[in-house]
Amino acid sequence: MAASTFTKTGTSPHAAAAEAAGLAWLREGSECVVEVFAVDDDANTLTIPRIPSARPTPEAAFRAGVELAQVHATGATAFGAPPAGWEGPNFIGRVQQDCVPTTNWADFYVHQRVLPFASQALRRGTLDEAGYAVVDKACQALLAEGQSAPVSRIHGDLWAGNLLFGPDGPHFIDPAAHGGHALTDIAMLALFGAPYFEEIVAGYQSRGELSDDWRARIPIHQLHPLAVHTLTHGSGYAGELVQAAQRTLALLG
Repeated sequence: MAASTFTKTGTSPHAAAAEAAGLAWLREGSECVVEVFAVDDDANTLTIPRIPSARPTPEAAFRAGVELAQVHATGATAFGAPPAGWEGPNFIGRVQQDCVPTTNWADFYVHQRVLPFASQALRRGTLDEAGYAVVDKACQALLAEGQSAPVSRIHGDLWAGNLLFGPDGPHFIDPAAHGGHALTDIAMLALFGAPYFEEIVAGYQSRGELSDDWRARIPIHQLHPLAVHTLTHGSGYAGELVQAAQRTLALLG
């Protein structure tokens, strides 16, 4: 087994255990979520399969969409609900984020996902005051709209690098799993250029539902990852964040 496994060390205390909890929770919906072979919270290590690389295909991308829909359909108790049994921190990449169960999606998304990171980016100087004002205005528009949705069990950090393709098909790794909005995972795949995105969507829609206006609402769900990247990767992402906020405002009027 050793030749086919990979042991990684968490970048922050309890990060490996948090990832293990998220993987196990998501795997209840799909075996395409990688299995956890071992986790050591004291050593902050996690052992998972090593996925041999293969070229993505339309068929594998379609299956990824099917499997993602199945994961979402397993549901969660609330927006912001952490993986069952996990009481530790939640991370996206190297940074910690809140996971406080909330009944309304807009309230959760604004106050636990977008504004905390935008505020930190403002303090760090990677987002200027004018840009922050646009993001805040978009968040206030989301709160005023008050849209909610069924609670989905989401990956939470589903950029293209966390959807691997092996000879046997797609594999999901490295989640920031929590109860959230299904479109959040789709929007992140779109943001960071997942291969055969349209085939992923087709596979998803063969098992799950997206609203009629889901394409128009993608910028809303990209506010969070863009705010995170503005904080962690610098001001080069600030323009994209502000543009997503402007598109959100244009959509919501």
